[in-house]
Amino acid sequence: MGESRHSAHYPGKSAIAGLFGAALGIPREREDLHQSLARQYRQAVKVLNVGTLLKDFHTVQVPDSAGKRRYHTRRDELIVGKARLGTLLSRREYLVDAQAIVALRSCEEANWTLAELCEALARPKYHLYLGRKAFPLSAPTAARVIGADNFRSALDHYESPELLDYQPEWARQERWLPTEESCRYYWEGSLDDFSAEDGVFSAGSVQRLSRLDQPLSRKRWQFQPRIENLWQS
Repeated sequence: MGESRHSAHYPGKSAIAGLFGAALGIPREREDLHQSLARQYRQAVKVLNVGTLLKDFHTVQVPDSAGKRRYHTRRDELIVGKARLGTLLSRREYLVDAQAIVALRSCEEANWTLAELCEALARPKYHLYLGRKAFPLSAPTAARVIGADNFRSALDHYESPELLDYQPEWARQERWLPTEESCRYYWEGSLDDFSAEDGVFSAGSVQRLSRLDQPLSRKRWQFQPRIENLWQS
């Protein structure tokens, strides 16, 4: 637990897995089911609007640094360091006014089919939010199952619906979510999982990234690094 917790400009693995966990109504103590959501699906994200980062303040309880003891998890801070807990003012970042399309591909051992995940998003058991309950999704997820040869095809052929039913002329969607000139794609897996090379996409323009967002333990609030790829159209 530090003084600042930053956010990326697109949803990570833990955020998407947590969203499905809430939609399915999985209790926090069902560690095995949360691990299934994080490991049995491959994820790709197409960022349409990067949005902005909103900074908010929190007060949190953390142990002091006396004795130079290292606390590796949030659980360690609260249990091992219980006698030394104090109050710390921290800053958190939350992504707002952003829009992204997320594609999931299920592995053979997946506990839920993609159709079942879509149904859960349409009728979620718990509140759907990314990062904090005070910041719920501002529009329905509009999830669908579509057939595609690869992630890029799925992301580009998905037609995003209008987010708001009532749209007077002065409040058109483009005013709040303007169309950006280029899109960023993030995905897990190989280059072939994303797309074949053509006149637009080439392997030489792909970046390899490491992101600390692969859930390792829901109870201990631990994450491990995950490798993903980035390509900008």
